[in-house]
Amino acid sequence: MRLFFEICLKSFQRHLVYRAATLAGLVTNLFFGMLRASVLVALYGSRTMVNGLSVQDAVAYAGLTQAIIGFISLFSWYDLSNSIYTGSVAMDLVKPLGYYQFWLAQDLGRALVQLFLRGLPLMLIYGLVYNISLPSTLIQWLALTATLILAWMISFSWRFLLNLTSFWVVNATGILRLGFVISWFLSGFIMPLRYFPDWFVSLCNLTPFPHIINSVSEIFLGVVQGPDIVHVLILQLIWAIGLIILGHLVLRAGIRRLVIQGG
Repeated sequence: MRLFFEICLKSFQRHLVYRAATLAGLVTNLFFGMLRASVLVALYGSRTMVNGLSVQDAVAYAGLTQAIIGFISLFSWYDLSNSIYTGSVAMDLVKPLGYYQFWLAQDLGRALVQLFLRGLPLMLIYGLVYNISLPSTLIQWLALTATLILAWMISFSWRFLLNLTSFWVVNATGILRLGFVISWFLSGFIMPLRYFPDWFVSLCNLTPFPHIINSVSEIFLGVVQGPDIVHVLILQLIWAIGLIILGHLVLRAGIRRLVIQGG
């Protein structure tokens, strides 16, 4: 565990250096968050509530989803794939830490930087500009913390799986991009899933993606309460464990196909 946290700390320090990129990301997320909030407010018109979400909830949803983009790396992550193509995967595999744990530690450091330098400042600005809905109880804040951790675990495991396709194809960029686009639509990032027809929501719930965005936003907004919070967290945990197991199985198959310098 000490080695895991040391790698996480080094990753945190490394990503902390890119302050200009982080600031640019914050400004970009803030702009598009406000743009999305304006669109949602316009869609509400004279209505104050749509499927359990108020106008304030919709605005908070827009801010929250923009705030955690960097934390869960929703748009891109090609680091593992690039390591396979450059051959540095050979060094990663012989490190005194499991391959999955090695990349998990690195991603945790990156995610924490994105959360503290992009996510929290963006929500603070949103709170100053808009009258947004916020968690009102200690249980809700604790549940939010738990769901964020599990959402990151699911997101990482999904990205890990996507990147592993590089063991089989010459250029996996197209596959990775397709995987990210699918996650945007099925996670509730584009629009809250409550706005969609029941059949589409049922389809989404057959995948892990709603537990990356939708579960987090609904717990944050207080739409999910009481025993339902426990139910959501259990489902997230099940998906996280399932994807971790699948990732290890695919990794084992990929390593058997790995060829570096003819050997």
